[in-house]
Amino acid sequence: MARSGLAQDAGSTAAVTVIKRALELEAESRYPQALVCYQEGIDLLLQVLKGTKDETKKCNLRKRISDYMDRAEHIKKYLDQEKEAGKYHKQIKIEENATGFSYESLFQEYLSETVTEVWIEDPYIRHTHQLYNFLRFCEMLVKRPCKVKTIHLLTSLDEGTGKEQQSSGLEEIKQSLRNHGVHLELEYSSSIHDREIRFNNGWMIKIGRGLDYFKKPQSRFSLGYCDFDLRPCHETTVDIFHNKHTKKI
Repeated sequence: MARSGLAQDAGSTAAVTVIKRALELEAESRYPQALVCYQEGIDLLLQVLKGTKDETKKCNLRKRISDYMDRAEHIKKYLDQEKEAGKYHKQIKIEENATGFSYESLFQEYLSETVTEVWIEDPYIRHTHQLYNFLRFCEMLVKRPCKVKTIHLLTSLDEGTGKEQQSSGLEEIKQSLRNHGVHLELEYSSSIHDREIRFNNGWMIKIGRGLDYFKKPQSRFSLGYCDFDLRPCHETTVDIFHNKHTKKI
């Protein structure tokens, strides 16, 4: 019984901490982050409710949970309206040497089953490591719950000694994607500068460094060589928008 009481106290403390953070974020108009904290806090409070025997405490907990659910629902409706109006904007700042920003971690929130077509505009899909970055991004699209059928890549053509490597590498990726039922449409531009990724479910992601924001691993046998959540990053900014109608690049 003592252990159960301690666990309940710990759960209450954790819930209060998370809900307090949600209220602070809401006050700062950081609504996407506030919504996540509210949802986590509500889940923690529900766990506390299950272990509460006192009826008065249970009644108070139910009221608090109901109040926070109302706040979360209000924020969710607001964010949905922003998305519908094409005004949604979220910014993520990746600090120098930060970890935890693999493509899966960064993009999974926006990849739903409705995603069938993707547009990538990135001038630097040229060198070996950049080709591997693009390949990893494609692997994520094939693995995820989305049902991607077409990927459009607009990049610049390497006019130097790496031209043949770039061309052959992209053709190999194209063939490999074809084996998975995905068509890769390649296009080159000498005037491309912007970097952005669009999904046909309305999400658009702009990364300051494009897909090439990972640092070189210390060695072939260092952590982060395979798992990119453990790979240190270059400093960059990620801007996320939502448009009701996503147009081709």
